[in-house]
Amino acid sequence: QVQLVESGGGSVQAGGSLRLSCKTSGIIFSINSMGWYRQAPGKQRELVAFINRGGETSYTDAVKGRFTISRDNAKSTVYLQMNSLKPEDTAVYYCKANLATDWGQGTQVTVSS
Repeated sequence: QVQLVESGGGSVQAGGSLRLSCKTSGIIFSINSMGWYRQAPGKQRELVAFINRGGETSYTDAVKGRFTISRDNAKSTVYLQMNSLKPEDTAVYYCKANLATDWGQGTQVTVSS
């Protein structure tokens, strides 16, 4: 059974930082590319950061230079360090493995101005 458990969200003021974690089980983590997605109210879910199994990363333009995705294969966990947060980063954040169709419950990030 595939499980993805996101944590680390919260409420911060603009300019603040948060570190999200996504603990996985039921998958062979090391062979999966991993993505962090977000969904704001009334908007479609979007991919914001991606890391392949070799550690190469990519980001959507809106978060480049502010967010950093990383992975720890020994812990089957992917992280998203979010700095210089903006109100437009407010959303529910989800992680997903590319070789699985499952989603976690997400973690809420709220940034106030």
